[in-house]
Amino acid sequence: MLEETERWLATHSWSVADRPLHRVLAAKQRSGQRVSVVLPALNEEATVGDIVSVIRHDLVFQAPLVDEIVVVDSGSTDRTAEVAAAAGARVVHRDEILPRLPAMPGKGEVLWRSLLATSGDIVAFVDADLREFSSDFVLGIVGPLLTDPGIDLVKAMYDRPLGGAAGQGGRVTELMARPLLNMHWPQLAGFVQPLGGEYAARRSLLERLPFPVGYGVELGMLVDSLHLVGLDALAQVDVGVRRHRHQDGQALGRMSAAIYRTAQLRLARGHLVRPALTQFERGVSGFEPRTYSVDTEERPPMAEIAEYAERRVA
Repeated sequence: MLEETERWLATHSWSVADRPLHRVLAAKQRSGQRVSVVLPALNEEATVGDIVSVIRHDLVFQAPLVDEIVVVDSGSTDRTAEVAAAAGARVVHRDEILPRLPAMPGKGEVLWRSLLATSGDIVAFVDADLREFSSDFVLGIVGPLLTDPGIDLVKAMYDRPLGGAAGQGGRVTELMARPLLNMHWPQLAGFVQPLGGEYAARRSLLERLPFPVGYGVELGMLVDSLHLVGLDALAQVDVGVRRHRHQDGQALGRMSAAIYRTAQLRLARGHLVRPALTQFERGVSGFEPRTYSVDTEERPPMAEIAEYAERRVA
């Protein structure tokens, strides 16, 4: 298995510089494929506008790589929607997409619904909390999909500084996701940022995947894609440095529980216990328990949803 990982790293792990913009644009023109960029957003007014502006300037006006930028707002209480729209994105509220199904909280829910709100043959996902954003993030993850018909999903890889320490971000990745992947799906051990929120895939793959509604969506997507299309249809591209808002320890604990549960469901689908996670905070009378449900719901492949099938026919 180590030899397979090393082979995959040598043949499916690239830098953004390996596919210059002019080459990617030429491939797009030849194929006629449309590219959608989706930003799932919840209270990101401080950063979402800059991300949209950079993508529009570099990859819509300067170079016609991106065909639509859609911000899916999952219930922001700040000016996220207003800022995103002013920057030029099309803003859609999560609850307006597939309204017959009450929305569940979670990032995966937003990504799943975004398939009904976009039209691209290739869909790129970008987190809305990134700072010092570069359009290389989009070029890097979209490039292999346009230039290589054998690639179905591309993850971005990058350094994730934490404070002043380079590469010390991604704590849930190192403490939970990477050990799980190495032990249970060693073919995926070569992914540098398996939980990263910047990745692109062909719609033809995304519409066949189940989507965990919460934080487990990235791990679930990798594992399910491995089973559906195989390791050689997956790739990663180095896009430099990712700077973003970091979560506190308790939030990371909840994320870890969701990721573990996502892996558990894929290892043993018959498990019926609905798990919870109890954490502790010091109150006026000592440590007080706080119990959270672990988000374990999953949406079915979008191809099974009647509204989506009707739209494809239309």
